[in-house]
Amino acid sequence: MSTVPTAPSTPLAIASASAPAPIPPRQWDIFCRVIDNYGDIGVCWRLAQDLAQRGQQVRLWTDDASALHWMAPQGCPGVQVRAWGGALAAHDAPTDVLVESFGCEITPDFIAACAIQAGARGQKPVWINLEYLSAESYVERCHALPSPVLHGPAAGWTKWFFYPGFTPATGGLLRETDLLARQAQFDRSAWRHAHLAERSTAANPAPAHGHWISLFCYEPPALPALLAQCTQANHPTRLLVTPGRATAATQAALVQIKHKNSLQPPPIKRNQLSISYLPPVPHSAFDEMLWACDLNLVRGEDSLVRALWAGQALVWQIYPQDDNAHHDKLQAFLDWLQAPPSLRQFHAAWNGIEALPLPSLDDATLHEWAVCIQAARTRLLAQSDLVSQLMGWCEQKR
Repeated sequence: MSTVPTAPSTPLAIASASAPAPIPPRQWDIFCRVIDNYGDIGVCWRLAQDLAQRGQQVRLWTDDASALHWMAPQGCPGVQVRAWGGALAAHDAPTDVLVESFGCEITPDFIAACAIQAGARGQKPVWINLEYLSAESYVERCHALPSPVLHGPAAGWTKWFFYPGFTPATGGLLRETDLLARQAQFDRSAWRHAHLAERSTAANPAPAHGHWISLFCYEPPALPALLAQCTQANHPTRLLVTPGRATAATQAALVQIKHKNSLQPPPIKRNQLSISYLPPVPHSAFDEMLWACDLNLVRGEDSLVRALWAGQALVWQIYPQDDNAHHDKLQAFLDWLQAPPSLRQFHAAWNGIEALPLPSLDDATLHEWAVCIQAARTRLLAQSDLVSQLMGWCEQKR
């Protein structure tokens, strides 16, 4: 049986002062242009949903809402999804907070309509530029800095930079108020057995023991090496592959391994690797998959944060940039994480930064990684979450 530790089964105490005064309902307008269909809209939906669950009203304006059909099929009371470029109707509530996500630029017509509203009511909206997540040092320096608006219908207003982050001097991370309670009620063993009941066949047996690994990735250079390692491990591995690029990358890697083996004597076969190709699932089901696994291979921003809250071993495939700026960003994250050498080596190989062999994913290694992630999780839980900070900060700026 695996000795990999699971995340704490009971909510951890969160450091806090006396309960703050309740914040009245405000109208939030969140803007999202979709670049990565799962990433940008995923973060913005979690933000919108968390705000609504705290009594706020939200309009989410996006140029591609297609992922929400499976990501959030039930929608959320208090959240309206609207098409990018749409206009405010006469009966729409005036905007209290504008959130410009990830450097997208709100259309001039919408800003002009907000300016007319602001003039009529004598109250300007708080304008937030919600930035990308990073552990680099500039985040603490730039968080909450003002950017005066010099031109256009909103000339004289101020746009504020709001940086999510991993330290108390940043805007924090998205964390719903009921997250810890939901995790405490989660039955990992029952989830695994239910998955096996749905997926196992005579040709593809899937033991409940061994290591469970989730795969949400782009095209990691070391994926063939990982799959080959799993087929030769001393324990069975169940690989849960998310749809889209992760599925395509896995199937291509399997072809590559087969071709390589055809050119040389095949290695000893132990049939230790079982693969489940998953359909798209809602956010809540994605979170449960992360809670159920011993290792979560994640990509982008939203899934990294969810893997941190899961408290299991994780490896992050960072979004690649042409100038390799993502190398420094990854290094800063690993430094904040206080990652052990084996976890750093795996990240370097997984992200194609160095041609290094993958460390063996044995029980001892996964245990060490999980302990590291759980220590980081404890540090994060002692800090205020992103939505709490946003709501309190915007009230101060009104």
